[in-house]
Amino acid sequence: MTHYPLWSLYAVLLTLILCLYVRRQRQRETRSRSALQRAVEAGLTEPPSLHPVVDPNLCMGSGACTRACPEGTLGIVNGKAYLINPTVCIGHAACAAACPVEAIKLVFGSARRGIDIPYVKPSFETNVPGIYIAGELGGMGLIRKAAEQGRQAMESISKNRAHRQELDVVIVGAGPAGISATLAAMERELRFVTIEQEASLGGTVYHYPRNKIVMTQPITLPIVGKAKLGEISKESLLEFWQGIVDRTRMPIHYGERLVKVGTADGGFVVNTGGNEYRCRSILLAIGRRGTPRKLDVPGEELSKVVYRMVDPEQYQGKRVLVVGGGDSAIEAAVAIAGEAGSHVTLSYRGAAFNRVKQQNRERMAAAQQSGRLQLAYNSTVKRIEEKRALLEHDGRSLALDNDSVIVCAGGVLPTPMLKEMGIMVETKYGTA
Repeated sequence: MTHYPLWSLYAVLLTLILCLYVRRQRQRETRSRSALQRAVEAGLTEPPSLHPVVDPNLCMGSGACTRACPEGTLGIVNGKAYLINPTVCIGHAACAAACPVEAIKLVFGSARRGIDIPYVKPSFETNVPGIYIAGELGGMGLIRKAAEQGRQAMESISKNRAHRQELDVVIVGAGPAGISATLAAMERELRFVTIEQEASLGGTVYHYPRNKIVMTQPITLPIVGKAKLGEISKESLLEFWQGIVDRTRMPIHYGERLVKVGTADGGFVVNTGGNEYRCRSILLAIGRRGTPRKLDVPGEELSKVVYRMVDPEQYQGKRVLVVGGGDSAIEAAVAIAGEAGSHVTLSYRGAAFNRVKQQNRERMAAAQQSGRLQLAYNSTVKRIEEKRALLEHDGRSLALDNDSVIVCAGGVLPTPMLKEMGIMVETKYGTA
């Protein structure tokens, strides 16, 4: 009977483990390369906002960052972490926190695509003393992070309370950051007013299409405590926020829009068109969408032209023109195409859709193949009339019978308003 030394058994076992590890690493790299190739072929190479940048000289390829990222933004390529799916990044920084060698930093924009970001200190105060920014306007669109920033900003504001009969703070916006800030103001017994230009709360979430699924993580709110949300629909999320407002009797002035900010006696005067508030500080908790970007064509003032799709059911049996080349345009067109009797044309000025999620591409292709959706590449709207829309398509005129027009061309950032207040706006090209 042959007896093998104990060390040889260990050697065989270690070799087996090493082979399994190498095989697993190769499979992981293959998946990452495939995902990266799909993103490049689809033109999905530019991150929307805050995103990670990996220092290859520091990265050890442990994969801790890829496991920490639920969106699949990062993968392993050539033994290093790499941004393989940039457009799905939502900037929650879980990857940076998980990196054992601090090889990841978060930045705004890229060398090709700059992003305008207001100057904000760690205290959330801008370069104008007394004016603070929290949430999406400052580049943080993630719901949980926006809510946390609202609370933190109010901590800073509470250190600078008013000494006269003015308000401590005017909170502008009732989205996640504004609601959290309002709860913090209530908890700290500050004198405040919260204004919201819409007739309902929710901020950017309010403008999402009906039944849109929102991903968020547990949120800790002042007064309320910790709330577990997870994957949730737009309607359920708004119901969650409304429940908090009702339960805490949160005072929100709906239908009041910030018109102008002036200064007086070392503080501010906030004008909303109908009211005027004197305050020590201002917290801007508004979105980055700003004013919807318009087409600037004749007939755009008609009532049938809108700049967002909220409920596709209202377009049943209608002839609808959707204008735009991003995810919001495709989501609107596909949703309406699914309604009974509708006929949808999606107009885009480019020759192909870039920076669009793969899932939306697949849904668009299915709607087109079924005959429910018509695509008009290389087209621009020239005129809108009561019963039709006139386009220039591949150098020729195209007249479409039309009942409704939805323009999904993004928004013009409220940069002029910020600059009028004296707030510095920086264009970030891949910097923190």
